[in-house]
Amino acid sequence: MNDTVSIGSSPRRIRQNNIVAALQTIYAHRSLSRADLARKLGMNRSSSGEIVAELTEGGFVQESDESGKQRLEHSRAGRPGIMLELVPDAAFFVGIEIGVEHISAAVVDLSAEVRACRKIAFDTPSSTVEEAVAQGVELIIGAMAKGMIGRCKGLGISAPAHIRPDGIVTLAPIIGWREVSLKEVGRSAFPATVPIAVENDANAFAIGDSYRHGVSGVTLFLLMETGVGGGIMIDGKLFRGGHGLAGEIGHTLVPRSGGQKFEQLIGREVLIRQYREAIGRKHVDLQEFLGDVHDRVPAAVNIAEIWSRHLAYALLQACRLLDPDRIVLGGSVASLYPMVAARVAVHMSEGQSIPFPTPDIVVDDDAEFGSAFGAACMLHQRFLSLESEEFGGEDGAPIHSATS
Repeated sequence: MNDTVSIGSSPRRIRQNNIVAALQTIYAHRSLSRADLARKLGMNRSSSGEIVAELTEGGFVQESDESGKQRLEHSRAGRPGIMLELVPDAAFFVGIEIGVEHISAAVVDLSAEVRACRKIAFDTPSSTVEEAVAQGVELIIGAMAKGMIGRCKGLGISAPAHIRPDGIVTLAPIIGWREVSLKEVGRSAFPATVPIAVENDANAFAIGDSYRHGVSGVTLFLLMETGVGGGIMIDGKLFRGGHGLAGEIGHTLVPRSGGQKFEQLIGREVLIRQYREAIGRKHVDLQEFLGDVHDRVPAAVNIAEIWSRHLAYALLQACRLLDPDRIVLGGSVASLYPMVAARVAVHMSEGQSIPFPTPDIVVDDDAEFGSAFGAACMLHQRFLSLESEEFGGEDGAPIHSATS
């Protein structure tokens, strides 16, 4: 993860590069001895020690609790290496997902561990962009302990939308946004001046799952809520396509469906509507439907069977186009998949005359917060990169204290 420094680099750039490389390396290994860090950075112990001292003084790196134990246990067997680790509370990163009928939010620390998460029902299509973002900010600020906001180093926002690199939402038909500067709205709503990044919700979900597990090969991510969004990772890099719309399988028209799109057949709202009609009750929610599928209630099982057939067809089309090694499902509707996985497999098998390889299909560890987590991870990743403003000060200037 170390970045090569060119011969013409300035002392400031070299210093920033080495600091970032050290942070990346410690994060990747969680705990690392001083000697191992110097070796992985390709530096001598003295130069590496200066970087560690600067990061320690800034409050970003510390000796791990294991170091003291090792010194005690090995006091008779020679001097053990001192283990280094990141200080989790040194920095926090906020992620907010604005969905169609909900808002979820999460906070991760410098170790990329989730420290808080919340979710509320919210009718985004009937609200302004400013109202939705303000609600998301209020939701997560209320979950953050005192002092965390002052150490917040970034805000990520995701939404079911096509978003340009400059943070402008160009198209979001499912929530009614168009030509909106989501980044600027976030900047106005957040109570601290921090870097802000915005991203499509399915792409954010893909980033978050990949950040947690690491990926290689080709992975398709499907975020299933009211709409169905898709993200594609190829060897750990997000594939956006020619116009930033790669993976949007939910907008594909389904043959012999009366002109319906995939998301209109496998999304959250269709499941709830179908089950309400089937049992004659107006206030059934998704959790009740999922519970009834689990309990094998016939009406619920019949709808789940139809859903599994539609999902299988959608996945087959994606498999023929992308040939993914792995498919990861997220969003509230993903909870249905484990209960019908066998049926999806049968329908996929029946849907192809040639036995093409079948990818692994899994549900994300924290499917309902995956997009918010990914939005936070985008800023964590930025912080541990040469884009970070934290470590790009003037030559010789100390690193900003994490506790100031």
